[in-house]
Parts: sequence; structure tokens; C-alpha cells
Amino acid sequence: MSYEILVINPGSTSTKIGVFTDEKLLFDVTLRHSAEELAPYATIADQKDFRKALVLNALKVKEYDAKNLSAVSARGGLVAPIPGGTYAVNDRLLADCAMGVQGQHASNLGALIAHEIGEELGIPAFVVDPPVVDELSDVARFSGHPAIVRASKFHALNQKAVAKRYAKECGKPYEELNLIVCHMGGGVSVGAHDHGKIVDTQNALDGDGPFSPERSGSLPAGQLVELCFSGDYTKAEVKKLLSGRGGVMAYTGTTNMIEVTEKAKVDEYTARVLAAFHYQIAKEIGAMAAALSGKVDQIILTGGIAYGKETVAALREKVEWIAPITVYPGEDELLALTQGALRVLTGEEEAKVY
Repeated sequence: MSYEILVINPGSTSTKIGVFTDEKLLFDVTLRHSAEELAPYATIADQKDFRKALVLNALKVKEYDAKNLSAVSARGGLVAPIPGGTYAVNDRLLADCAMGVQGQHASNLGALIAHEIGEELGIPAFVVDPPVVDELSDVARFSGHPAIVRASKFHALNQKAVAKRYAKECGKPYEELNLIVCHMGGGVSVGAHDHGKIVDTQNALDGDGPFSPERSGSLPAGQLVELCFSGDYTKAEVKKLLSGRGGVMAYTGTTNMIEVTEKAKVDEYTARVLAAFHYQIAKEIGAMAAALSGKVDQIILTGGIAYGKETVAALREKVEWIAPITVYPGEDELLALTQGALRVLTGEEEAKVY
């Protein structure tokens, strides 16, 4: 039996959708939203009806009959910390997405839109591995002061998807492997996957960990405190320095890593920035190897920056002594959302309850 699945991935200025028959993509569409279109909505949740109408209209434009759908699968939002997996959308999940329990983010809309479409069609709605997946070991939660507890906010959807892809390709259950997965995109997150659980990673959403194209990463605490109380920056400006205007952007004026890599060939300063970028990621991979007690079956490099041969080569030189490296460039989130729903529909996994 085959299944047709609508997948929905809301971003800050776009909503990406796709329709799959099992794992085969029938079509995908990126719906762009201008600042003017979004301006009338006071909150993220207020955008639900606007974006839902665009999704349904896109299906009509593609002349696709929504009655053929078996399920709707959406990107999860900033809900309460939960273990990884595919979750059936329920009232509690909807309430926490609407509220934005851990922050306001466009991904909170995924469950809201999926639920309404699924309810109208009489089919299940799911969210898969939201960015707040939290499987940290107890010791990984300690920050160094009880006033601050380390949080797990990272690229869970892609990290879990590529880890399970590698497990399938090597013929072993994900739950029997120790993996280090390094996602490199606008943000960078590195996870220690210990027998099916990500026991350590970063709060990459807020810029923790290695610096990335737009995030500053973990900064020296004392100097950050001085900057915050210097009077030169507002709270909002400091947050923008940490995430949005930090990292490679702050050093070079761009987040385009293709441009940075090319410029590094002829400009010494840019070359040093790129080397530091690689250096910090390699250090974090080494830290995750320590979290796994050195027992690492494979290191996986993924995300858009993993297309860069220079970056892959630099990381191989630094960390391939730890474990062999597999590269899955890009982040096929639509497919990952489909696969999460399929695992439930086919009985491979049970849907989790939020």
C-alpha cells in the first residue's frame, strides 16, 4: 500500500510544501511572503489562516486532489522539550505552538496548519523531530551555574534524518550506533548520537556552539557581560549580534559561504576567518567524541555548507582520526518530514503523544 503525504515547512518569509507518494516527490512549491503581507499579523499564530489558504491554493494550482492524501506532516515548533520522534498533533501541542512556549518562530505554525487541513480531510496530522528535541544526558544539562541550564535547540529534523539514513545504508539499527552529526547551514549544530539518542548538542538557535554564517557561537562570558552593560547596545541589538548578525557575517559582511570560500583564496583575512570557522567546528566534533567516550562509529557532515569541498577537506584533516566521515550535503527537510510520517503509517514506529 502506498501513502500520499502533504508536508508543510513554514519559515519566517516562506512556506515550503510538498506532496509525496511514499518517498517519491510528486511536486513541491515555495510560497514567498513579503514583509507587507505579514505586517497585519500581530503574532506568528495570527498568520495561520493566511498561510493555510496559500497552501490549499497551491494544491489547486497544481491540480492536485487533496482527498488523495493519507496524512499531513509538518515541521514542529518551539514547544516544550521532548524526545525525538513523530508526534500526532493533539490539543496540548496546538496550544503550546500557538503560545510559543519556548519562543515565537514560524515553525510554530506547522502543527496549526497541518491540524486544520487534516481535520477537514479526516486524516492524521503529525510533526516530526522539532528543533526542541531534548535527549540530553543529565551531565550535559549543567552549565556551570544553577541559574542557567543548558538547552537543546538545534537542527533535530535533519540530524535525525541523516543519522537514520546512514544506519539504513550500513544495515544497522540507528539504536545500535554511536554517531556524531554535524549540521552546517545558517546555523551550525553538532550532536552526539548515542544508540538512538542525542545525548549532547548545543542551543544553536541562540548561537551556542561554533560560530556559523550568521551566529556568533559561544562567546567569552566576561567580555559578553561587559558588552551587554557597556551602554552601546540594547538587549535586542545584543541578541542580533548573537544570532542574525554574528559569525561569518560579522567578520566578512556576508553569510554566503561560497563567496567567502572564493575570497579566502586571494584575501588573507578572509582565509583566517574561514580557517577559524573550520577550527571551531572541528573542536566541537572533538568534544562530542569525548561525550561518546571516544566510541564513534561514524561522523556525518550535512547541511548546505557540506556541499563545499574545501570545508569537507578541512574537517577531514582535523577529525577523520576520530572516525570515518560520511557526507550528506543539503538538508532535505520535506523528505525528512515525509519519512517521519511514513514510519508511523507503515507501523515501523508508533506515533508519540505530546
